[in-house]
Amino acid sequence: MSRKDKIIFYLGILIMSLTIFNYLYSYEINPSLQRAEVLAAISSVLLMLISFLSPSSSANKSEPHRLDGDQGIFIDDKINNYIRNEIGWGSQLLLTATPAATMLIYWDQKVILRRGILGPGNFIPQSICNEARKKNGLISMANTKLYPKRNEFDSILENIPSLLIYPLAERGWVILGGSSIRCFSKSDEKWFVGWSDKLLELLINSE
Repeated sequence: MSRKDKIIFYLGILIMSLTIFNYLYSYEINPSLQRAEVLAAISSVLLMLISFLSPSSSANKSEPHRLDGDQGIFIDDKINNYIRNEIGWGSQLLLTATPAATMLIYWDQKVILRRGILGPGNFIPQSICNEARKKNGLISMANTKLYPKRNEFDSILENIPSLLIYPLAERGWVILGGSSIRCFSKSDEKWFVGWSDKLLELLINSE
């Protein structure tokens, strides 16, 4: 919550407190006083709601985390140039046009792309990736702290706040790590899934 939002919130509390105080110590309770008290109470509640729902307050809930690691890129040199260019273009766009901080593509039991902030490496897909494969759809981990098995992705980058995991049929996954919790919008998810489907088709057709 920003300083401005805090001032609005405490102003609402002050008005509410004065309203209650005025009501308790009034010598005579009449309809006019009751109407005024109700209006004052409504006003104070509205002020408190405004402080919580303001854009600046909402933005602070997903401030970027400090992630440890160096920026880098690795693309498997054994894949053909057309696929390399597609992977390079797509990963660059996802890392710049969305709140993503890191990206990994795993195909046919090996990593073919690591890009963004890089962790220790040696990624091995486990239960959450297998769940995405079984589901044959996107898994969105908006806040990884809520997932006990999140350490599956520590080799990509430790303490990733959020993740998108999408299966490449039965042969791999595309994994996108976010810079903060709840940072990916529905639009980001649709673009991520659409590009991943395109990549899967290209990978299969290139064989």
